[in-house]
Amino acid sequence: MTSTPATALVVVDLQNDFCAGPVALARYAGDPARLDAVAANTALAVDRARSRETEVIFVRFAGDVRYQGRSWRRRDRAQGKRPKCREGSWGADFYRVSPMPGEQVFTKRACFDAFLSAGFERHLVHRGVGRLVFAGLFTDVCVDSTARTAFQKGFHVTVLSDCTTGLHLPDADILSFMAVVYGAHITTQDRSWTPPAGEEDACQTPGAPASKAASG
Repeated sequence: MTSTPATALVVVDLQNDFCAGPVALARYAGDPARLDAVAANTALAVDRARSRETEVIFVRFAGDVRYQGRSWRRRDRAQGKRPKCREGSWGADFYRVSPMPGEQVFTKRACFDAFLSAGFERHLVHRGVGRLVFAGLFTDVCVDSTARTAFQKGFHVTVLSDCTTGLHLPDADILSFMAVVYGAHITTQDRSWTPPAGEEDACQTPGAPASKAASG
């Protein structure tokens, strides 16, 4: 028999330096109201997940120079970029919604992909998570990087289109890309976070050992 894996809502980098203040507004070329809408909708998604006892996982970015690899530092020098979300700064604080006691927080130290943060994948496997629902910033950077790895590791991917936005690429383009390449389910926070019944079968949890029947 197979069992239905758990779902987890992953809130990516909803932090001040990406959402509000001079650093965020200087980087984001779109309408700042879009960032506010993303944060507000993500807060609604978090409330919905908590009310349904769906696990909420927070991922945050720390861009301190001491965490940056040589290629990261070279790029920043060439493009005049300054570190963002430095540990202990206001810019690193969560925006609009924060973890509750007991909710897991994982830190990406100068990297895009949450799977590169210590313990992230191990926690998902331990909790029996099979679907990751993504909200947060930015669709074409950290959300996409994490969703790409998730797909390759066997997790189903859902992206809440009203809870994220692109930094460099149009929203429609990156969401379409994720749907085609990762088979991502694109929806909104107020609709179903899983595809209609029958579109996918109950699957073995990523990282779990195969049963004798499945392996035979």
